[in-house]
Amino acid sequence: MPMSQKMTKDLEYYMSQPYTIELTPDTDGYWFAEIPLLEGCMTNGESRNDALDMIEDAKQAWLSTALELGIPIPEPEPLTRSKSA
Repeated sequence: MPMSQKMTKDLEYYMSQPYTIELTPDTDGYWFAEIPLLEGCMTNGESRNDALDMIEDAKQAWLSTALELGIPIPEPEPLTRSKSA
């Protein structure tokens, strides 16, 4: 991409970001999943894997709505990597 081309942050960009997902087992056997940084982005599933699949759908819907409405989207802190000598 040429340096002069403006980088726009689109759905694909935000979907690729490493948002923290919190998983909590429920007393009824279901799993609750949420992305705390995206207020209100939450779901549940019958298993841990189901909840992880469902939170990806919820994240996409949350981000799509925020982009459509012009709502600011918080981004996760960049991951820091140590440099090896």
